[in-house]
Amino acid sequence: MTFLSRISVHNDSRSARLAGIGLMLLSIFMFSFGDATGKFLVQTYSVGQLLCLRACAALLLLSPMIWRQRSQFLNLDRPWLQLVRVMLSTLEVAAFFLATVYLPLADVITYYLAGPIFVTALSALVLREHVGWRRWCAILIGFCGVLIALRPSAQTFSLPALIALGGSLSFAVLMLITRSLRATPDIVMASSQFVGTFLLGTAMAPFGWVTPTPSSLVLFAAAGLISVTALFCVNRSLKLAPASVVVPYQYSMIVWAVIFGFVVFGDVPHPATLVGAAIIIGAGLYIYLRERSLGRDESAVNPPA
Repeated sequence: MTFLSRISVHNDSRSARLAGIGLMLLSIFMFSFGDATGKFLVQTYSVGQLLCLRACAALLLLSPMIWRQRSQFLNLDRPWLQLVRVMLSTLEVAAFFLATVYLPLADVITYYLAGPIFVTALSALVLREHVGWRRWCAILIGFCGVLIALRPSAQTFSLPALIALGGSLSFAVLMLITRSLRATPDIVMASSQFVGTFLLGTAMAPFGWVTPTPSSLVLFAAAGLISVTALFCVNRSLKLAPASVVVPYQYSMIVWAVIFGFVVFGDVPHPATLVGAAIIIGAGLYIYLRERSLGRDESAVNPPA
C-alpha cells in the first residue's frame, strides 16, 4: 500500500468514526426528546394511551420493513425466551413512563443508567460468569451511586422511585436475555418490542381514556417515530465506528434529561441525583472498558425503546 493510499484509508476510517459519534449523539438527543415528549403527554393522558399510540406509530413506520423481511420471523430461536424478552421490554418501558408521571426526568434516567451495572452483577450471580474483583468494586461503587440518587428516607424513598428502579432491573434482565438471543434479526427484535407495548397499551388505554386532541395525536405519533429513528441511528453508529468509541457517548442522555427537565417541566435536579448519576456513569464506564478488554461488548447502555 502506497503512502497516499494509507492516508486515504486513515481519513476514511476517521470520517466513519466521526460520523458514528455524530449519529450516536443524535440518537441520544432523539431518545431524550422522545422521553420528554412522553413525560409531557402522561401529564394529561394515561400511560396506556401513550404506550398504545406511540407503538402504533412506530409499527406503521416499521411495517414496510416487516413485510419485506417477514421470512425472518419464521423459526425463531427459543420462542419462549423471545416471549419473555418482549414481556420484560414492555414492562420496563411502562415502568419508565409511569415513573416520569411522578419523578423528574433526570431522576428516572439516572436509575436506568445503572442498567449495565445490574447486568454485570446478574451475570455473576445468575449466569455464574466470572467477574473479577475490579468489576465487583465498580459494581459496589455503582450501587452506592444508586443509593445516593435514591436519597432513601421516609420522605424520599417513594413508590415511583421503586417503580423506576424496578424498571431498571427489568431492563438489565432484558439485556442479559438479548445477549443470549444475539442471532435474532434486528427487525424482529425492534418490532416485537413495539408489539408488546402496543398490546399492553391497548389493554390499559380504556381505563382513564381521554380523547386526544389533534395536536396531541401529532405528539403521540412523533414519540413513536422518534424512537424508531433513534434506534436506526444507534445501529448505524455501531456499524460505522467501534463500540468502544461510540458507547461512552450514550451517557450524554443524563445531560439532555437535565436540560429537558428544566426547560420543559421546570425541574431542578437535586444535588444528590447529580452526584449519584456521576458515580453511576463512572462505574458504568469502568465496567464497560474492563469488559471491552475481556472481549465483551454487551454492557452498553441502550435507552428504553
